[in-house]
Formats: sequence, C-alpha cells, structure tokens
Amino acid sequence: MTARRAEVLVVVLAAAFGAGTASLEGLGAVSIAAGAVVGGALGAARRHPRAAWLTAVAALVATLPYAMSWGVVLLMGGHAFCAGRWEGRWAGFAGLAALIAVAELGVAVNGDSPVPAVLVLGAGWGTGRALRERELVATQLAERVRELEDEREAHAALSVRYERARIASELHDIVAHALSVMVVQASAGQRLAGRDPEATADVFKAIAHAARQGEQDMGRLVQLLGDEGAVASAPDLTLVEELIARASGSGLDVTLRLEGEREGLPAALVEAAYRVIQEGLTNALRYAAGAAVRVLVRGDRDALLVEVTNAAAPRERALAGVGTGTGLQGLRERVGASEGTLDVGPTPDGGWRLAARLPRRVSAATS
Repeated sequence: MTARRAEVLVVVLAAAFGAGTASLEGLGAVSIAAGAVVGGALGAARRHPRAAWLTAVAALVATLPYAMSWGVVLLMGGHAFCAGRWEGRWAGFAGLAALIAVAELGVAVNGDSPVPAVLVLGAGWGTGRALRERELVATQLAERVRELEDEREAHAALSVRYERARIASELHDIVAHALSVMVVQASAGQRLAGRDPEATADVFKAIAHAARQGEQDMGRLVQLLGDEGAVASAPDLTLVEELIARASGSGLDVTLRLEGEREGLPAALVEAAYRVIQEGLTNALRYAAGAAVRVLVRGDRDALLVEVTNAAAPRERALAGVGTGTGLQGLRERVGASEGTLDVGPTPDGGWRLAARLPRRVSAATS
C-alpha cells in the first residue's frame, strides 16, 4: 500500500470513528460533524502536522457550546502524538498546549473530570516526542558511523600511501648502492677489456659481489614484507665498517674515521646512520666516481654525528642526472623520524657533503 492510499484510509476510518462515537452517545449533528473533522484531519498529520492539529483545535473551538464525545478526545490524543512526533520543539509544545486547552473546555461543558483528557493527550504527545528523539539519535549515530567509515577509508588510503613510500625508500636504499657499484665497475671493465685481463677479472668479481649483496638484501626485504613474524636484524657499526670495505673494494677511494662514544646506541639510530653512509657512498659513486670520500662517525653523550664528504669529481660525471631524488627524500624522512637533522650541500672545493645529527634519545611523543 502506498503512503497516499494509507493516508486516505486513515482519513476515512478516523472520520468515521469520530462521527460514529458522537452518534452512539446521542450527540447532535454539530458534535458529529466536529468528530468527523477532527478524525479526518488526522490523516494529514504526517505530512502537515501543524495544519492537522490547528484544524482539530479550530473545529472544537467552533463547537464548544456542544458536548464532546470521548471518541473525539481519543482522536485529539492522536493529534497530540503527531504533534510530538513530527513537529519541532516549540511548535510541538504549542500544539500540546492548544489541544489540552480546548479539550479541557470541551469536557467542562459536559461536567466531566479534566484529568482523563490531560492524561490521554499528555501520553500521546510524550510517546510521539520519544519516538522523534529516538529517530534523531539514530540519524546522528548513522551519520557518525558514516563519518567514521570515511575516516577509516581515508586512514587506510593514507597508510597504504605511506607504506608504498616506505617500501620505495627501502628498495632505493637496498638496490641503488649495488646498482651504482655495478654500473661504475662495468664502465671500468669496458675500458680495461682486452688490455689488462687480471684487472678485468677483478672488475667482474666486484660486479658479481655487488649483485649478490643486492640480491641478499632484496631477499631480506621480501621476507619482511611477506612474513609479519619476521624480525629484521638492525645494522650495527660493524656493518658500517663492512660497507666501507665493500665500497673501497669496488674502487672507491674511501676512508672511515670513528670517534667518541659509540656504545649503547639504539638500533633505530644505528640503522639511520647506516643509511646515511650508504646514501652518501651511492651518490659519490654516481656523481663523483674517482673522487676521495671521507666518512666520519662521531658519538658524544647526546647525539651521533654522521658525515660523508667527497671531493670534486676528477672527470666528467658519467652518471649525472640518473638520480630521482628518492634517496634523499627517504633519508630526510628517516632522519626526521629519529628527531635528527640532515644537512646536504656542496663544499667550498666543489665537492659534496652529507651530514646527519642523530640524537641518542627520542622523545616519547615520536611514533
């Protein structure tokens, strides 16, 4: 049944009820007509609650000199319910007050007790108002659920984006250094091919070693990404020394100087230092192949200073322009997560300096 047909049915039944009860009580034609009008107006109460209860009040005011049936009182309780259910706060109170006032005047004509009419209208209005408040609360809760769902989706999308950026940074850190070593060594091998077999063999050994190292690092990353229970071993300063040794073996003129307090360093701080050195060596291989590189790791009570400085390139930089900026961007994020500072820029002699200051203690607010 459609809403329109339901309203028509309510009009017919309520009007018949109002007129019928007045007729059964032996009231006059005016009371019967008033009962029909009050009942008929109830059919429009859902769409037009104010017009409905105003019509009922007007009809009863016009027939005050005549007796009012109890069927009409019950219909007025229905109007009170509709006023509480579909009217606003103040309009609902106004409807209740008007209906009670005219009902009290009507029962006074009959000499009946005013209490039952007040109870019927008050109960009807209170029931309607309770349903209205419940509906409003349900609507607000549904809206909040939608907002939380939107926030959850936005958070999930942001988490995916951050995770993709983190994986991209990890891939760069793992692969870029090995690839740079292989490219530089391959270029050297091309120049040595046919002229110095022993040196050429050493070059290919360096390429193979860099490839194996990159493959191992990539395997560890895949394992960590695929297995939530996998635990990564954080690099320590011993691995930093191994990194320097591998870079030196690849033909890079690099020296390492360790100074100060380096005991009891947090794993996250050591890993950040390792990545700073790795990025500095990678950039030196790319843009200043053949230039001397100096690596300094100095610890004090409050922080760890990591500095990678290379001299100016002695010849044309064959790999200039191949970088994407991903390395430095990821490095800034990694150092920033440790509440450290990163300083990158040219040196007065035309070289390049990459330096990070990493505090030993990170505040609890940092996640």
